[in-house]
Amino acid sequence: MLTSAERKALKAQAHKLEPVVRIGAKGLTDELIAEIDRALHAHELIKVRAGTMERDARSEAFESICARTGAEAVQEVGKVVVLFRKKLDE
Repeated sequence: MLTSAERKALKAQAHKLEPVVRIGAKGLTDELIAEIDRALHAHELIKVRAGTMERDARSEAFESICARTGAEAVQEVGKVVVLFRKKLDE
């Protein structure tokens, strides 16, 4: 779990980022989860946009992404969620 100070710092870092993954009409597919996983592996901090989903479905999708990728939601603003997952030492 992130502390409030860590969450605040991550929000500041994420402010300038553009969404790297967009959830389309097909919703959460295994391929989309794999793409989010790759993006988290490469960047640690990413934005994901769910432009076509309704509010409740969007919240459920964001929770599912976190559960399936091991990421933590830093911030959810409208149709965009900021995700963080610390890189594992390789």
